[in-house]
Amino acid sequence: MFRKVQIPQPLIQSLQGVEGFDEAAFLNVHTSATPITSIRVHPQKSEAIHDIFPGSIERVPWSSHGYYLSERPSFTFDPLFHAGCYYVQEASSMFIEQVLQQTVDLSKPLKILDLCAAPGGKSTLIQSLLSKSSLLVSNEVIRQRVNVLKDNIVKWGCNNVIVTHNDPRDFAKLKGFFDVIVVDAPCSGSGLFKKDEDAIKEWSENNVILCSQRQQRILADVMPALKENGIIIYSTCSYSKEEDEDILDWLSTAFSLSNIRLDTKPEWHIVETTSQLRNYGYRFWPHLLRGEGFFVAAFRKNDGEKFKNKTRFVSRPVTRQLAMQLDSWMDISEQELQNVKGSIYAWPKVMYEDYDLLLQHLRVVYSGTLAGALVHNKFIPDHALAMSPLIHTEVSGTEVDASTAIAYLQRKNIEIPGLDAGWNVIRYRGHNLGWVNVLPTRINNYYPKELRILKEKP
Repeated sequence: MFRKVQIPQPLIQSLQGVEGFDEAAFLNVHTSATPITSIRVHPQKSEAIHDIFPGSIERVPWSSHGYYLSERPSFTFDPLFHAGCYYVQEASSMFIEQVLQQTVDLSKPLKILDLCAAPGGKSTLIQSLLSKSSLLVSNEVIRQRVNVLKDNIVKWGCNNVIVTHNDPRDFAKLKGFFDVIVVDAPCSGSGLFKKDEDAIKEWSENNVILCSQRQQRILADVMPALKENGIIIYSTCSYSKEEDEDILDWLSTAFSLSNIRLDTKPEWHIVETTSQLRNYGYRFWPHLLRGEGFFVAAFRKNDGEKFKNKTRFVSRPVTRQLAMQLDSWMDISEQELQNVKGSIYAWPKVMYEDYDLLLQHLRVVYSGTLAGALVHNKFIPDHALAMSPLIHTEVSGTEVDASTAIAYLQRKNIEIPGLDAGWNVIRYRGHNLGWVNVLPTRINNYYPKELRILKEKP
C-alpha cells in the first residue's frame, strides 16, 4: 500500500550530504502505508510477552524490553495496557536506554531530570532502569500535558518519581543537583512525518530556526542544575542539522562539555554522524531501520558547583495512628508518610530530604505514591495505591474476566457476587486495575473519571 505524502522540498535540499541520507529511499519510506507498532514491557509488572500478544513479535535490538508487533491491536480495549504492563513507545526513542547504560552506573543512587517529559515514554523507560535509591524528576512545562504525564507515571507504578510543572530556568536555582539531565527538546518534528501528516503541514524553514533558538535557550537555562562530571543527553525528532549537529557544536563552545562517543552495532543501522567540530551524534533514519526519525547525543560536564541545601524541612509526617492504619494497606517499612493538605503521600525514606527540598523549590504536581486521602477522618485509598508495588497483596480484591474488566474501565456499574464489604481491588490476570467500594446494596466503581474508556468495544 502507498499513500500520497508531500515532503517539503526545502527539507530534502537541506539533507543532501547528511550522513545516512538517501533521497529516493527516504521518500519511498514515507509513501509506504505500512505502520510500525512497538511497545516496551514493564520489567516488574508484566507477564510473558507472548501471553500478552499471541501474534508475531520481534525484539527492538537496542532495548531490553522493547518489542515490535506484527499488527496494531486495540490498546484501548486491552486491560493489561491500563494496568501498566506495557507502554506503547516509538522504537527509536528507546535508544535512550543505551545512552544511559553507556554513560552512567545505573546501579548507584542517581538524580535524573527528564526536562521535557510528556507524555512519559522516556520517563517510564528511565525509571525502569534506575535503582530504588535513585530519584527521577519528570518535568513538563506545558500545563495541558502535565496530567497525561502524571497519569502515565501512576500507571507505571512509580514510587521514586516527582512530577513537576516548571520552566527550564526554574531549575537553575538547584545548582549542581542532578547527575543526569535528559533534554528531549521541542523541535520542528520532521522525524514524525511518517506517522503524523499534521507535522508536515506545520513544518517550515522558519520554524526550524525558531526551534533551534528555543533549544539553545532551554539547554542554557537548565545547565547550572547539572553537577560536575554529570551527563546531559540531548535528543530531537528532527532531521535538520540546525536542530541536531549544529546544537552539539553550540553546546561544546558555549559550555565546558566533552562529547561522548557511543557504541552501536552495525546491524542496528544507526548512523553515527560528526559535526563540524567533531562532535558525535546518532541519527535514526526510517529508511534504514524500523523506527521514526530520531537524533541523540551525550556530553559530560567538566565543571559545575556542588549542590548545597540551605533549606529547612517543611513537610508534615502523618500521625502514628494513621501510619498504623496505612500499614494494613501498604508496605511502609521504607517510606516516609506525608500529609499534604489531607492527601497522604509515601516518599522513599532514602530520598526524603530531596523530596522535601524539591517541594519547596518547584511546582510539584505529584510525588512518590499518593496512597489516599483523609475524608472525615476516614482513609480513602487512591488509584495510585492500587497501581503501586507498595500495596499489600493481601488487600481484599477479586479477579475479573476481560468483559468485566472493560466494563470496570468504562466506569460502568459492575456486579461481582461474594466480595467483602468495603474497599476491594479489581484485578485482571493478576494485575491491579483500581478500586471498588462494596456497600450493602451496590458496588461503587472508583476508577478515575478522567481515565475511563469513553468508547464502546466494537
